[in-house]
Amino acid sequence: MWISVALETDAAHAEALSEALLAAGAISVAVEDAQAGTELETPQFGEPGSPATPLWAQSRLIALFEPAEDLRSRLAAAVREGGLEELPAISFEEVAEQDWVRLSHSQFEPIQISERLWIVPSWHAAPDPAAINLVLDPGLAFGTGSHPTTRLCLEWLEANVVPGSSVLDYGCGSGILALAALKLGAGDALGVDIDPAALAAAAENAARNGVSLRLAPSSAPLEERFDFVVANILTNPLKLLAPLLAGRLKPGGALALSGVLESQADEVIAAYAPYLPLSVGAAREGWVRLEGRR
Repeated sequence: MWISVALETDAAHAEALSEALLAAGAISVAVEDAQAGTELETPQFGEPGSPATPLWAQSRLIALFEPAEDLRSRLAAAVREGGLEELPAISFEEVAEQDWVRLSHSQFEPIQISERLWIVPSWHAAPDPAAINLVLDPGLAFGTGSHPTTRLCLEWLEANVVPGSSVLDYGCGSGILALAALKLGAGDALGVDIDPAALAAAAENAARNGVSLRLAPSSAPLEERFDFVVANILTNPLKLLAPLLAGRLKPGGALALSGVLESQADEVIAAYAPYLPLSVGAAREGWVRLEGRR
């Protein structure tokens, strides 16, 4: 058994507190946006137009420890070492010892997107060998086909991609959208992501599916234009990326955005209004897909 410890701090103390927790015996420490999934979420680092902040203004640290009687005192010492004057609220959760590989595999079953398109984890046999089967292993990247926003984008690609067309998947994660476009007949696809682990996972998935997928980091210049641009990220990065994503469309090209809550749709539509009109094309479980054509 392990103990997962969660606490919040500001950007000025997050790095020092992480190091102090590791010095206090933490096996690992993860830092995430404490406001993720809300209207106060902060864009990912390195996105074009995003501020150069070292960490999120309000960061959540999640540290994993072995059980110990002196854990609370070690945490208090780590908080002091991290420069905090007061002990923040701390939550504890027991994490049972498990076969994590088997557990993660059990969480992902083949997913039928439509009559002809399936997402099949690499450790499963295809339920319908005659269908278009996208074989996928997300690795450390987002994108298994199970999230509503991913399904919304997959459904849009299936309805719109035509043979020989070009596709940009911005924030590609596991590569699921770009690879689906290629399997659906696109002649060329480029996946862009800020995370090297995502690009590595996407490259491996391309090899699994026997398709040629171009990949590039988000820091690389992007000048070419595409018939279709799809981005499944988060609202704030999508707003900052409006000139870039709209500018990558060929005349007559189509854009689809997801990762947007229904309550956030209007602000994303407003951000893209100077470049092209967007409207809600579909909704699923509180999330929407925004669509537009140049």
